[in-house]
Amino acid sequence: MIKLFRLSLILFFSFNSLHHYSQTTAKEALTIGDVVTIQSKILSENRILNIYLPDGYTAQDTLKYPVLYVLDGTMNEDFLHVVGLTQYFNLQYTMPKTIVVGIANVDRKRDFTFPTTDKGLKRDYPTTGGSGKFISFLEKEVQAYIHKNYNVNNTKMLIGQSLGGLLATEILLKRMDLFTHYFIISPSLWWDKESLLQDAKAYVSAQKDMDVYVYVSVGKEGDVMENEANKLSNLLKDSKKKHLKMDFKFLPEENNTSILHQSLNEGFKLLFPLKS
Repeated sequence: MIKLFRLSLILFFSFNSLHHYSQTTAKEALTIGDVVTIQSKILSENRILNIYLPDGYTAQDTLKYPVLYVLDGTMNEDFLHVVGLTQYFNLQYTMPKTIVVGIANVDRKRDFTFPTTDKGLKRDYPTTGGSGKFISFLEKEVQAYIHKNYNVNNTKMLIGQSLGGLLATEILLKRMDLFTHYFIISPSLWWDKESLLQDAKAYVSAQKDMDVYVYVSVGKEGDVMENEANKLSNLLKDSKKKHLKMDFKFLPEENNTSILHQSLNEGFKLLFPLKS
């Protein structure tokens, strides 16, 4: 009986303690920005933008912010990882407060690849070849929306990995003016039998000499991927564009699935040193 009485007292006080605790706690939504749905006329579909707004940002803010555009920017893909790195590099390094725009995927194989005549690729990737429309979507609808609705400056950074790296390379070579910074990670330049890489020198020569920063990186991903990334890097270094600056990083401890976070960490360090 004594043991039962003691157990009853313990349960009584535990219940009352939990009840008191539950009465004094509060819960609210964790909000880090906006989720916007764009009705794209170019792509004939709705597209979602995940938008991170830095701490202290308000619509009335007179400060103008750089923008970091993330391909593969769905919530369960690369968006949150990049937001975390951006916030960390603002706290500990000299990266300015930055708006991050994640472009959520619908069909990345379609959007990130240009047309190919390769029968094997057309069979394995039947929806591909839509990069031209997607680039127009980025310029005329995504960038236009961000510039109209948010306080932004002229710094426009682009992150693309794997097929996203292929698209980022295509934009760099064909429409260099669309972004000021390109983070090209493990680009799938094998697409269409390396035709983009083969024509890269001519594309770069046709571009104006403008202030652009390019960061290319690759992990331990096999001879093809590693050689292609090196070729792109060397071509850009030898381009004789005085205002084009570039860095290359080989990350031997990373592979195609693990490289993004570490690669961006290394790339951001090159641009934004530690705070003194």
